[in-house]
Amino acid sequence: MKHLIPCTMLIAGLSLTTAWPLQAADITATGATTDQPITLPERIDLDAMSVGKESLEQSTSNTQQQYKLSAPQKLNIKLDDVLNAQAAPQAQVPQLALNGVEHGLTLADVRARALQNNLSLKVVQFDPQIAQSALGAERAKFDNIIYASLKRSRENRPLTSGDIVQLKAEDADLDGQLVKLNKAEQQIDYLDGEAGIAIPLRTGGTVRVSTPFERKLTEGSLGTDEYRRATRFSISQPLLRNAGVKVNEASIRIADLDRQAVDAKTRLQSIRIVSLIDKAYWDLYAAWAELDVRRQQYDLAARNLEMVRRRVEEGLVASIEASRAEIGVSDRIEALIVAKTRLQLSQRQLQFLLNDSQYTMEGQAMIRPQSEPILVHYEFETDKLIASAMQGRLELLELELKLAADINKIDYLQNQTLPLFTLDYSYGALSAGTSSLSRAYDSPFDNRFSEWSVGLRFELPMTNEARRNQLQQAVQQRMQRLATKELQVLTVKREIHDGVDQAEQHWQRIIAARQQVMLASVNYDGELKQFNEGLRNMTEVLEMLSRLGESQIKEIRAMVAYQAALIDIAYTTGTLLGYGQVELGS
Repeated sequence: MKHLIPCTMLIAGLSLTTAWPLQAADITATGATTDQPITLPERIDLDAMSVGKESLEQSTSNTQQQYKLSAPQKLNIKLDDVLNAQAAPQAQVPQLALNGVEHGLTLADVRARALQNNLSLKVVQFDPQIAQSALGAERAKFDNIIYASLKRSRENRPLTSGDIVQLKAEDADLDGQLVKLNKAEQQIDYLDGEAGIAIPLRTGGTVRVSTPFERKLTEGSLGTDEYRRATRFSISQPLLRNAGVKVNEASIRIADLDRQAVDAKTRLQSIRIVSLIDKAYWDLYAAWAELDVRRQQYDLAARNLEMVRRRVEEGLVASIEASRAEIGVSDRIEALIVAKTRLQLSQRQLQFLLNDSQYTMEGQAMIRPQSEPILVHYEFETDKLIASAMQGRLELLELELKLAADINKIDYLQNQTLPLFTLDYSYGALSAGTSSLSRAYDSPFDNRFSEWSVGLRFELPMTNEARRNQLQQAVQQRMQRLATKELQVLTVKREIHDGVDQAEQHWQRIIAARQQVMLASVNYDGELKQFNEGLRNMTEVLEMLSRLGESQIKEIRAMVAYQAALIDIAYTTGTLLGYGQVELGS
């Protein structure tokens, strides 16, 4: 019995560990700090998900007893023993040699190289970093703002006619007199400035603390040089729309849930890529095994041809038998060419997924799988698999996170339908001085001069249809996600049932194919012996040889299909087959 091999690997920019809780998972990037690394789930425990298991030998024996089949021994064909003569030199296949150096790699080796270099993984690892940056931008919305301004201006005023005013004075001569105040020709220089800090509140308001100042320089015979300043405090607080911590932090919660959803999507894509790598590895395993079978078929057909030619020369068989043997060799050459091309395509697919400089498509290195398939029959408990999938399927977790984000969005949009009702308050301590600005700051808090104001502002659209429709859109989107979740749950259950049935089907195919191989080996041996005795012709021998080869290929393909079925079962539960402690860190 083969065991699954855990492995540990590294990829720059992405960290995957066996810890599972999604809400604490963050992607780590170069130069960035996150809470925890993104995680991949543990490998699936096939023993825990099944009520029993049996080896291939046990299943074969049980099948033979169930269908009352014989139990032939696998034949090790030796033509020299059959013919009782010296074997002819093995024929060579022209232009069919594989150009390259074989490199043996286990499944763990292939996973390690793929996770280090796979371009698809390098692409998806940027999504969590982008989502983390978006979350950081939302969290920074409450940053304090320091501001300052400085302005210099000049007015050259001409002589202008002023208003006619009536004097009121204690002097009886002046009291009640009418005078006209004209604005004299003058030049005034202004220097205005302000420095302060604005503090956004999580309740939706804004607090400002500032110190404005002004210099007014008037030239002329009655010129003055005045300095004024103030220490001002103000607060503006919404009372309905945009009021409250929950409303103002909604965008941060939504961004955090979106980040977690992106993490789940990234891990889902990582699991999918690893599953593709596993399947590509077993597909290459099948291509090599099929090529070996085709080579054996060609070798046997070529040796049969040499044997028939000798028997024709000796006059023991008709010359037509040599032609039939040559046709058999030609058929095997065609099958060998097809098998070689399939091997090259499988090599190229795995090289594409690896993206390893040592195994390039243009290079001479050829990967030869060294890991053996898992040939153990598991009787899966579907209920346990479904329960595991409900907890571990990342698509369902992603939907849950989006549903949680929808709730926050609906609450926010409900608040946006309210009127804008704002309370404003401002207080300032004033002072003035002449000759220099420092004198204006001699007593900034003596409360001799001050100003304050308090006010209310109200704003409401006439119909408010825009915000109401935005709220309705968010509600409908949530209802759509709920329906999608129900559909996804049904899809997951169907995939698990399908995966279990397919695994059982492929296991039975392995048993049937192995029985065919054993029987075809015995029959080929018998047909060859009967040909030597003159009871069979070469066409019948070659037909049985073809059945032997096809039975071997059926067994190979059934074994690889069984590996793919186990991989699919692991994927449907949100886990990986034989894959644990995978760390993709910087």
